[in-house]
Amino acid sequence: MFLKKISFLISFLLISIVSSSQNKTNTFLYQGRVEKLPDNNVVLIGTASSVSFNFTGNECSIALQSVDSWEHHNYVSLVLDGKYIGKLRIEKGAVQSFPVKITSNKKEHTLEIYKTTEAHSGGILFAGTTAKLTSITAKKKKKIEFIGDSITCGAASDPSDIPCDKGEYFDHHNGYYAYGPVLSREIGVDYLMSSVSGIGMYRNWNDENKEEGIMPDVYPNLYLTKDNSKPKYDFAFQPDIISIALGTNDFSGGDGKKERLPFNPEKYVSNYINFIKMLYQHNPKAQIVITNSPMINGERAIVFEDCLNKVKNAFAEDKIHKPILIFKFKPMTPKGCSGHPDVADHKVLADEYAPFLKKLLNEQ
Repeated sequence: MFLKKISFLISFLLISIVSSSQNKTNTFLYQGRVEKLPDNNVVLIGTASSVSFNFTGNECSIALQSVDSWEHHNYVSLVLDGKYIGKLRIEKGAVQSFPVKITSNKKEHTLEIYKTTEAHSGGILFAGTTAKLTSITAKKKKKIEFIGDSITCGAASDPSDIPCDKGEYFDHHNGYYAYGPVLSREIGVDYLMSSVSGIGMYRNWNDENKEEGIMPDVYPNLYLTKDNSKPKYDFAFQPDIISIALGTNDFSGGDGKKERLPFNPEKYVSNYINFIKMLYQHNPKAQIVITNSPMINGERAIVFEDCLNKVKNAFAEDKIHKPILIFKFKPMTPKGCSGHPDVADHKVLADEYAPFLKKLLNEQ
């Protein structure tokens, strides 16, 4: 590991001033669900949301803080000069400074900081850097948005630092290696992750939409919650393709302890149709792809496919938007924590899905 946490010795105010003054020349690139704060700091919110910057010299420290309604640690992944250099644990409490070890002799370096955990693990405040920044420019790429649940989040996929039977749920996340970001890097597109563990289209893993928000409830909120004090999502991303992978939790039997009603296909289909109509209002040019789940098999998979066909057919006479397409993942026996795909499984999913999406983008 090239990273070593040190105590925060640099004044938070000083870092804020550095960040603010350098930001005037487009020195930071932000992607994903993020909240830009008035002081030019930023909160990384969603899975694999990121901040990137270029710098010169062989010294670089970054200031990060785990921010939530309750204090706990969080994670980012770092990519230096195109090379993944590992996960960084941000302990609870005040802003902390982390030095990044520079190993190459390049005159200019690029550091990419990705939120490894999902939106419901709390935000990560990026409070600036001591690096000598140079300008950075976003390359124009096509865009894909991935809407989904824990599978899309890359949840429970990475026990490399903490074993599956130890630690917290978010200790095993690695959104950087979730299938969406992986395939996006493979085919050269920008991506946005709008995903929440345990969430469904009309009910969640262990909730009948009584206490928890389902995806149609939380999606318009930037933080993917029902908290109305948080900013709304601005729909500025405008993806070429919106991929929706929701249903695993709708079909789930829950924890086996809490009362669980039989799966309601009519409610699932109805909510799905209305959700797509909402997406069309804000993304009228987007190609929508709806997918099955590699975790659903047997009789449930047949019902699932029938539901997706009904959703697709509901828009058969729609002459305004591009026809809805269905993509079917192959069944998978996951090898990650608590029945989830691991990092290697996500690569399999990415390899399955990437050619389909690449072909679709080339046709547009």
